[in-house]
Amino acid sequence: MEQERQRRQQPRDTDIAATTCVVFAAGTYFGGRPSVPPNAFVIAADGGLDRAHALGIRADAVIGDFDSISGPVPEQSGTIRLPEEKDDPDLLSALKVGWAKGARTFHIYGALGGRVDHSIANIQILARLAAHGGIGYLFGDGTVVTAISDGSLSFSADAATRGAGHMVSVFSHSDQSTDVTERGLKYRLEHATMLNDTVQGVSNEFLTATPAVVSVGSGTLIVTFPIEAGLPHVERLHAFSGDLGALSTAVSAALATPRQSA
Repeated sequence: MEQERQRRQQPRDTDIAATTCVVFAAGTYFGGRPSVPPNAFVIAADGGLDRAHALGIRADAVIGDFDSISGPVPEQSGTIRLPEEKDDPDLLSALKVGWAKGARTFHIYGALGGRVDHSIANIQILARLAAHGGIGYLFGDGTVVTAISDGSLSFSADAATRGAGHMVSVFSHSDQSTDVTERGLKYRLEHATMLNDTVQGVSNEFLTATPAVVSVGSGTLIVTFPIEAGLPHVERLHAFSGDLGALSTAVSAALATPRQSA
């Protein structure tokens, strides 16, 4: 039974780009072994290195200020040391490295649970990815969190059946998200406008043997869904431009008492 539960928890991404990036962060890990797709680029973000080691997974790149690893800083190509007093969190820096390697799909473990401020920050990072045409998935306790901008997430009837009765929730990250549609769920929404200060899409559910879609014409949605459903097919309404920004290894200029970079 345990093996079957873990098998059902493995992510299945029908929209894997040429390079998928798997990131191990330093936060809470839940049941089931993280899945690394073939040819994925693997990054350990700070204390996520200990998690990757424990799983027997070798990271292609290691990044962070290394304030939460149990051993020495690894001496390998692909190690990037960041100052402790910086502007970008370790996870965003890791995604910038993955983006530079060509990844537009990111599977992120250890980024939910624990400190609530970290979880909120990591969801904000998902929205930043989505705004530039990427997609990230945060794997939590039986739940996956993602963000989509000007596009749709589609779940097959089989996926919906695996997730039937579990919660699907949709929130507007943008001040306003327009032309929001939820089909194939217990509560149906058609071409609606959602606001980021109004709760309109919490606690929906998959239906058995019914394909489901969540879409937004303009804006960014945060979507949570059960891990049993697997990862959705992603479609976008237009091409996106820009990137996540340059990787910064500088000490924050916002410090009340300025310090020199390491």
